[in-house]
Amino acid sequence: MEIIRTVREMQRWALEEKRKGRFIGFVPTMGCLHEGHLSLVKLARSRSDLVVLSIFVNPIQFLPGEDFSRYPRPVERDESLCLESGVDVLFYPDSAQMYAPDHSVIIEETLLSRGLCGATRSGHFKGVTTVVAKLFNIVIPDVAVFGQKDAQQLRVIQRMIRDLNIPVEIIPGPIVREPDGLAMSSRNRYLTPAERQDALCLRRALDHVEKCIQEGERDVETLRKELAGVLDRVPAVRVEYIEFVDDETLQPVKRVERLVLVALAIRIGLTRLIDNTVLMTRQD
Repeated sequence: MEIIRTVREMQRWALEEKRKGRFIGFVPTMGCLHEGHLSLVKLARSRSDLVVLSIFVNPIQFLPGEDFSRYPRPVERDESLCLESGVDVLFYPDSAQMYAPDHSVIIEETLLSRGLCGATRSGHFKGVTTVVAKLFNIVIPDVAVFGQKDAQQLRVIQRMIRDLNIPVEIIPGPIVREPDGLAMSSRNRYLTPAERQDALCLRRALDHVEKCIQEGERDVETLRKELAGVLDRVPAVRVEYIEFVDDETLQPVKRVERLVLVALAIRIGLTRLIDNTVLMTRQD
């Protein structure tokens, strides 16, 4: 495995490999890797000749008071996992490589990023789209893999690709869960043992709403109350949002009559957690 730290060297490597006719698969991350990330590496490998994984904790997608400074950065462990999982190149730039001191260009998606996480994290998705566009220009991938756990991020990036005619195929990666159902996340490290148990309410709530759908319930307000009731049983949980939206447009829906994304965001202690599922029904 090769470790590349500069933009110029990364671009030079990518252009050389593309001249040889090699397909490049790309997995952008902020590090603190887990099995969810490694599943994305496997997907990228299945669709490409070479896999590049980037680790960059992007400062411009963090809001004031968020966890940028304390975001976990286990460098040696991440490098070892990349090596074991067959990553060909680990791109490991620092902020000085990614942003000039007077950088002034931002890429903003203005529709899909409004609700859900965007409603309470103003400016977050501008940071995401900007850094992802930059990484695409640096790594020059043919395909890039993003996890479904960050469902809104995935759809925002797909829209950016479409609207800016960026020649990269986006491959969604399924949510990877711990054996007890908690969605894998780098931020799970923040949880105390008690908070870790409390966090299981996310999966219980999603399982419950799927059961309600199977039993024939379609009214969103009824489903929202059912879901909220599961979360309310855990006193430590503070609900940030419970949303039922069209899976493609992310616009709110009143009934589940097509593919509907159920997205949750909660806080337990100092930790913010998200989860989601897509409800699939037959037409009633």
